[in-house]
Amino acid sequence: MQNSFTNILKLLLPEIIVDYFELPSYDKGDEILHLYLKEVYSIPKEYRGSKLTSKGFFDEITVQDFPIRGHQV
Repeated sequence: MQNSFTNILKLLLPEIIVDYFELPSYDKGDEILHLYLKEVYSIPKEYRGSKLTSKGFFDEITVQDFPIRGHQV
């Protein structure tokens, strides 16, 4: 089920977003669809042997895009 859901997300979102973020929840209103993304903790293979330091995350943002089946995104 999760794999087919991911395939649908790849149709809606850029592939890099689907690779590095998961969709823990969403809200569907009458005219607006909110997708909430959470970054997946994943270190690329070429950096797994390196000492890495997290610099934190940016504040939450809202991205507006084209309508999907009559809903703003």
